[in-house]
Amino acid sequence: MNGGAERAAPTVSRAPSHGVPCATVGAAGPSGRPGGSGGVAPRSGGPGVIPRVIAALGTVRDPELDEPITALGFVASCHLTEHGDAEVRLRLPTYFCAPNFAYLMVADAYDAVSAVPGVRETRVVLEEHFASDAINGGVAAQAGFARSFDGEAVGELDGLRADFLRKAVMAGTDQVCRPLLASATQPAALASLTLGQVPPSRPLDRLRQRRAELGLPAGDDAPLLIDPQTGQPVAPDGLPLHLRKARLTRTSLEANGSICRGMLRHRYDSPGLRQLDEEDAE
Repeated sequence: MNGGAERAAPTVSRAPSHGVPCATVGAAGPSGRPGGSGGVAPRSGGPGVIPRVIAALGTVRDPELDEPITALGFVASCHLTEHGDAEVRLRLPTYFCAPNFAYLMVADAYDAVSAVPGVRETRVVLEEHFASDAINGGVAAQAGFARSFDGEAVGELDGLRADFLRKAVMAGTDQVCRPLLASATQPAALASLTLGQVPPSRPLDRLRQRRAELGLPAGDDAPLLIDPQTGQPVAPDGLPLHLRKARLTRTSLEANGSICRGMLRHRYDSPGLRQLDEEDAE
């Protein structure tokens, strides 16, 4: 979680509730602070709302690492009151993680949880970060990144998100191509393959999704190898360089993810919400 613009914010919320019975799922927070009682069913607000909220959080990704915040251990706890008011608390590997990346995760978590049927109000709190106040308050007010960091940010984060999605496409390309090359497919043959000709797999599904998010060809007849900037097929003479870039991008994402996990473990003494479940499923 490197680099980026800076800002500061209040707290992300839509209606905090005090003294109201609630369902809670969570891990011990920073410095061992408890984050919840774990696995309690909601008393009201609709049956099964907590599992749906947690599933929604699993769709939120760290933009740089292209991994779910649940798998990375960034979700400290999730609470739901009997009235359907949700509170999610997020944590990051360091106090100085890039605020633009942090803002995207808090905003995406807010949007994902708010869209869950049975959730009436949403509050997302980023804990122990130097720009927590600005991020939390800006997301709560739906002010956008630039207004949340008025005088510091130069614009919104759509371009940054797209840049990271393009990196995810390159990394995903390597994940799909490596098994093909290991099964004796010649590198030159990859240039003529379409997505529909590649054996089904989770990496292929993920690659299709990332390409679709960028508006790039993702159907069965789309070329396997494309330029993530233009969507154009990779020419045969550009194939070796394209495959090297894909491999290096994947290696970089995986290394950064490992570093972030290690730093998070050093900072906090417990796994995040659903982190162990998702690691076991990999």
